Amino acid sequence: MRKQQGLSRIKLAAASLIVVGSVPLGCAFAQNTLPPVSVEAPKPRSAPAVASPNRRAASTATRTARTARSTGAAGVAAANQPNAAGGSRNLDPRGPIDGYVAHRSMSGTKTNTPLLETPQSISVVGADQIRDQKPGNVAEALRYVPGVAAAYFGADTRNDWFQIRGFTVQDTGLSVDGLLLPASFGFATWKMNTFGIERIDVLRGPSAMLYGGGSPGGLVNIISKTPPYQPINYLETGINSFGKAYFNFDFGGPVGAQGAATKDLYYRILGSVQNGGTQTDFINDDSYFIAPSFRYRPDLDTSFTVIASAKKDQTRVQNFLPYVGTVVDAPFGRIPTHLFASDPATDYFKREQEMVGYQFEKNITDNVTFRQNARYAHDDVKFQTLLGNGYVNSDPATALLSRFNDFAHDVANVGNVDNQLEYRFGTGPITHTALVGVDYRHYTLDDLQAFDFATPSLNLLNPTYGVALGFPGTTFNNQTFTQDQTGVYLQDQAKLGRLTVVMSGRNDWVTLNDDNHIGKSASRDDSQFSGRLGAIYNTDLGIAPYASYSTSFNPIVGTNFATGQLFLPETGKQAEAGVKIEPAGFNGHFGAAVFDLKRQNVLTTDPNNALQSVQTGEVTSRGIELEAVANVTPELKIVGAFTNFHIFVSKDLNPALIDKVPTNTPSEIASLWADYTFKTGPLTGFGFGAGVRYNGVSYADQANNLVVPYYILGDVALHYEVKNWRLALNVINVTDHIYVGSCNTPTACFYGDRRRATASVSYQW
Repeated sequence: MRKQQGLSRIKLAAASLIVVGSVPLGCAFAQNTLPPVSVEAPKPRSAPAVASPNRRAASTATRTARTARSTGAAGVAAANQPNAAGGSRNLDPRGPIDGYVAHRSMSGTKTNTPLLETPQSISVVGADQIRDQKPGNVAEALRYVPGVAAAYFGADTRNDWFQIRGFTVQDTGLSVDGLLLPASFGFATWKMNTFGIERIDVLRGPSAMLYGGGSPGGLVNIISKTPPYQPINYLETGINSFGKAYFNFDFGGPVGAQGAATKDLYYRILGSVQNGGTQTDFINDDSYFIAPSFRYRPDLDTSFTVIASAKKDQTRVQNFLPYVGTVVDAPFGRIPTHLFASDPATDYFKREQEMVGYQFEKNITDNVTFRQNARYAHDDVKFQTLLGNGYVNSDPATALLSRFNDFAHDVANVGNVDNQLEYRFGTGPITHTALVGVDYRHYTLDDLQAFDFATPSLNLLNPTYGVALGFPGTTFNNQTFTQDQTGVYLQDQAKLGRLTVVMSGRNDWVTLNDDNHIGKSASRDDSQFSGRLGAIYNTDLGIAPYASYSTSFNPIVGTNFATGQLFLPETGKQAEAGVKIEPAGFNGHFGAAVFDLKRQNVLTTDPNNALQSVQTGEVTSRGIELEAVANVTPELKIVGAFTNFHIFVSKDLNPALIDKVPTNTPSEIASLWADYTFKTGPLTGFGFGAGVRYNGVSYADQANNLVVPYYILGDVALHYEVKNWRLALNVINVTDHIYVGSCNTPTACFYGDRRRATASVSYQW
């Protein structure tokens, strides 16, 4: 196994070197054999304030115009473009955004594209919104995004959980800096620290036509903080009402002492330490995170950025509790939210996660840009718990929780390299942004899982602890998966006047091997095409109606718990139509979309084992989404969302499940948040924010007989800035409403977050 992994890493490195080495040939090709082009007159922008003095002065206007047209990694210091409302719109689609409002993104096209020219729904959560709302994890940062059901596993400290348009995304649709991190099987899940995030792009609908995978529901692309061009020195500390304290630091800027710093090399090092309790007895949420990065930028046309991170988490496994006693009363009432259903003598959850990668961008000519993004990621997750399995003899009157001893140790390694060549040209009145790409992903997963039922029950009325159990008696998974995937994709963004047509297509070749150490090994090869065709029309009023159709392909790693066979690749298709609005003279973005999404070979929770998955035939999701994000004034920022959809099983071998809603899937979600900061007068620097979140009903069983009620929660914030200091108080679930976030099965229900207040103070210089 290690030999295979080593060979695969060598192949990945060799592929990267071959592509980098081929750039001069590509340059010659671009200069000698590309067809004649017709390009609009350049629109100059100012050079960066820290521009290197040794850059060539010749053709500066051409170079800066080229940089503004390209993605911004080489032109990340592009000047902000003021809008009519007096704000600014940053040209970098991977950089900081203006308040709450983003106008550009790379996530939907892999090019620097305005949201008003992307015929698919995209939302962006920026650093300002994350700061104002103080989310405890990535899932909480997505609570105010349309189409997203966040933290649907309740108050879980192990993982982030989120659905888009009714489908899980954290397992097959999580991307960091444009490269996917698969986790569809086993427990080697990825968890990012919110302090290291610059922005989160949420693409709703299929993304396979560019990324070669991902949930048909959507893609969550986390974009890391990278080296700034101006010095930053930042410290922050805080504590919440459960006693969890944290300390964050962030330093960066040009390398060298002040006044003698280089103008070509930039660095950043940030990190976070957090330790302390949660709302559940015996469960701490301890985490250590560090993320160094540096950027080499010798000229306006070249950028090379290295991004690394390391993270260690230590906590315990979340409670799996029965429907009766959480959603509805048991004969003894309700199970307390603070009760720990496992045993501290046995229970632990540990994660060690490391990543290192780079982003390279080169403007080869005025109209040709080459990009290469690569990363290696390692994830080691190990846990043991006494997992709740309903009441003893299925009788709630006993108040005895049946448990089994559950163990898992999963190790994942992912190597990605994505090569892109962008060519901007014209054919008569039509301007084109063409993209051709080749990417490769190597993924291995060592999966060991065991359990036994020789475990004492827990008296929910008088719990006693101290049961130290060893390795479970039955090993039911011991296997190594290896997946190799190569994809070739093409895209053309053709623009005729105000009309933009986007055509994307990709073919993937995937090999999956299961080296089963206790059973029959298996392998399969798959090849599939996925694509998108969309059009969007921009009017003088800032109104842009659009429509698109896309297909999806997602190769899944793992075995069907019911059949023991390798999972089939997921496929899907979606039709979407909507309108995007950015009114002239107003710094805001509004959107409305209707969609019809079908997903085949869907992974769902095994009704007989909440920890395992099976595949059903087809699930359909149809609905509407509304979004409003605005910097209304320099003082007031708002974000609002509403989603209503009908999700149901449209094909299944069991006819009784047709038209039923999948478990733990709310079909109506709404939210509204506003933040106001005084800019003048005696209250200058003082601000406050408030939000409300609504989550509709869901179901705890496949027959839809067990209803999990809707809930409404409120969040508030107070903050004060004076000189370089910022003091803040954030409270989620301000009324301390007790609710069940969702239920996977009738024996696996999860309490949501109780009221949590976080006081913080930061200093920046």
